[in-house]
Amino acid sequence: MDLGIKGRKAIVNGGSAGMGKGSVRALAKEGCELYVSARGEERLEKACEEIAKETGANITPIVADHSTDEGRERILAACPEPDILVGTCAPPPTTGDYRTISTEAWESTLSIALLSPVKFMQATIDGMVQRGWGRVVNIGTGAAKYPAQIRILSGPPRAALVNYSVAVAHAVAKHNVTINNILPGMYHTATIHDGYTALAEKNGTSYDEEVDKFIKEWRIPAEKFGNPDDLGAFVAMFCSEQANFLVGQSLVIDGGIGNTTF
Repeated sequence: MDLGIKGRKAIVNGGSAGMGKGSVRALAKEGCELYVSARGEERLEKACEEIAKETGANITPIVADHSTDEGRERILAACPEPDILVGTCAPPPTTGDYRTISTEAWESTLSIALLSPVKFMQATIDGMVQRGWGRVVNIGTGAAKYPAQIRILSGPPRAALVNYSVAVAHAVAKHNVTINNILPGMYHTATIHDGYTALAEKNGTSYDEEVDKFIKEWRIPAEKFGNPDDLGAFVAMFCSEQANFLVGQSLVIDGGIGNTTF
């Protein structure tokens, strides 16, 4: 299926690994011109080279921290008029007792997971409106919809981002600019791999065994973690020409762990 976005300029923040990388790959396959940011230069350049070789897409890596003013300026200088904006970031650490979360931890996660995507939308949406076409997809977390104490640093900031996104989506939909959110569950990302590998070393187990423990404890109906490339395909679909009537929606993709009717 042709998604109708060949030649569109796309910024993907946090695109060097995991769900961001999966999004870059999916958009590259559709022929988008990509501008991909991440903080780690080596991993970013390797990811961009790999996907460019695989797809033939034009991909520009931008080493920048998108949660800072300097980083945002660097990214937007490379692509000042994007048609597509996709944002994600490495998740904050899991939390124990909610009373132990420091002010510094709150300020850091709010800067990365809420203020950064808001500022990017503020900087790019007016141009999309003027050109009569635009797509914004925020990759958040299922914890924005399903609160859990271990995800307090992750869920609340992204719940606020969803609220903001939907409000703005209603204001710009008439200009063929859509804003939507994807709320993932557990995926085989670099962060998850590193965390569960360290846990396995501590417990004398394996990565797969630690993943299986989580699956059983949280009763994931799919009985597995997700593939970032599969999620990337949904991002591309949300960015498609055909998604012009998809306004202010938040799709949970979590293997069925969220137990609600709607």
